[in-house]
Amino acid sequence: MGLYTKLPVEVNQVDVIIAGGGTAACVVASRLADADPELSILVIESGPNNEIPTIQHPGLFMLHLSPESKVNQFYLTKESPEIADRKLVLATGSVLGGGSSTNMMMYSRAQRSDWDSWGTPGWSADEMLPFLKKLETYHGKDGKGVHGHDGPIHVSRGTYNSQRIEDEAIAAAEKLGWSEVDGASDFGTANALCRAKRFISTDGKRQDAASCYLHPRLRDGKHPNLHVLVESQVTRILLDEDHKAVGVEFRPNPLFHPDADQSTRSVKANKLFIASCGACGTPSLLERSGIGAPNILKGAGVSVAVDLPGVGKGYEDHHLLGYPYLNNLSDSETLDGLVLGRMGSYDDLMKKNEKMLGWNGQEIQGKIRPTDAEVAALGPDFQKAWDQEFKNQPDKPLAIINIVAGFPGDLRQATGDPCLAVTAFTVYPFSRGHIHITGPSVSDPVDFDTGFFQDEGQLDIKKHIWFYKKQRELIRRMPSYRGEMAKFHPPFAADSAAACVKLSENPLSGDVADITYSAEDDIVLEKFLRENVSTTWHSLGTCKMLPREQDGVVDRNLSVYGVKGLKIADLSIAPRNVAANTNDTALAVGERAADIFIRELGLGSA
Repeated sequence: MGLYTKLPVEVNQVDVIIAGGGTAACVVASRLADADPELSILVIESGPNNEIPTIQHPGLFMLHLSPESKVNQFYLTKESPEIADRKLVLATGSVLGGGSSTNMMMYSRAQRSDWDSWGTPGWSADEMLPFLKKLETYHGKDGKGVHGHDGPIHVSRGTYNSQRIEDEAIAAAEKLGWSEVDGASDFGTANALCRAKRFISTDGKRQDAASCYLHPRLRDGKHPNLHVLVESQVTRILLDEDHKAVGVEFRPNPLFHPDADQSTRSVKANKLFIASCGACGTPSLLERSGIGAPNILKGAGVSVAVDLPGVGKGYEDHHLLGYPYLNNLSDSETLDGLVLGRMGSYDDLMKKNEKMLGWNGQEIQGKIRPTDAEVAALGPDFQKAWDQEFKNQPDKPLAIINIVAGFPGDLRQATGDPCLAVTAFTVYPFSRGHIHITGPSVSDPVDFDTGFFQDEGQLDIKKHIWFYKKQRELIRRMPSYRGEMAKFHPPFAADSAAACVKLSENPLSGDVADITYSAEDDIVLEKFLRENVSTTWHSLGTCKMLPREQDGVVDRNLSVYGVKGLKIADLSIAPRNVAANTNDTALAVGERAADIFIRELGLGSA
């Protein structure tokens, strides 16, 4: 098969080069290869091949977030006072398959209003639905006919679930006015919870883009001109004097080849060059190639080829916090026993095909909205923003809640006891950041500011103040609840009604009253949020699909302004955010991009 760690010397020119081997890249490469097996395609990925047991078995996904991981790249952000002068660590998939090979595998779709908000012909909800259906084989009810049933990616419940957590959470949510639905990925459902679907097959294997799209075509003998190079870093796009993308320059990744000659090699692209390095990697690749804002390029020692100031601007991510709770769950009801080694070695678990390996621990997902009274309590500025952005669009949630059967963060901080947790992230952030190069080399650090909590009016922090209180009320109504793991919650005063508790064996009654928070409690809560907010790894929007005068980088057909033969296909093109975990959106962008490229190359319909 055409999978290499060192590219054969005879591969010195191809029809199409794809820089990056992540989620959308795997989709695009596969669909192009199907459209014309004679079309020569080269995919270049900086990380390794993804055929690794810890990737294939969903229950081990947390291992990819360890500092020693070689399948994620860890970006370090700038400090800012809005997040207590901390540097955040952002993990992005650096492996064949990208984030789809290292993420938490939560199946979550963007809402109808999300796609429509992009305001771009060809990318509306109705126009994207065929591509969303094309990518999936959905195992579940499909009463509205919005799911696919013969696509490469299987969406199912996997091989294991914690029934008790699901049932308790659904019953508790009903008391808060949130009903259960079959699925919250039908384009319109909000203010409801569902039992989680996952990018996991019915036999318990991760459904990543490399395994489901790319590897079958590398093995079937029908795509001899599909070449995939891993463990190699793209240094820059080669442009000719007419600003046409004509090739690529790359080198061995020193992380995997420390003793290799680090000189670069080039390959020519005869028909098309596609940048697909993700929302963090693609703007850096463009800037190293001389495409971007002149002041950024000159400051980094790069000659300006194309003045395109939108590159690297407008970074967005969902703002995440995780809250663990004391409980009376058993090892069989959470992932902790497995990932912390109490169930035996990973090798032994794989040999006996342990069903828990086909589980990500995320049991419930809800897309929720505040009541009118809760909106008003957040102040007039928030009320104004709510009225403009949310009030008349009932499918837009303010936040997404996940009930998790396991510790929701760095396992080095886990107590070892079975953990019940909530992960909470707000969608549609008002905050914006940026990511730019600081030098001409792929090894130079980036100037990366997430922009978290930096929005005018401080509306994003107000969302999390509201959401902390709501998620806590949900968990308090679950019979397995026994209090808060105080270390991971705000340090409310001991005499406060909001103080963390540790209960005896008796849970709270089902009709327990809501906690009343004082002004002093809100101050403590806000400080805690700033000190603990983190990334959801849902980066997007750094090369937006907008008009050039609005800091856009690509047009509706994903062509980079001012450069011939250069396309972008990844989540950097998203002009507005989505109320979902972003993997499904990345897959759909790949399918839509492939359709565009196939038509432009004269290969017919995708």
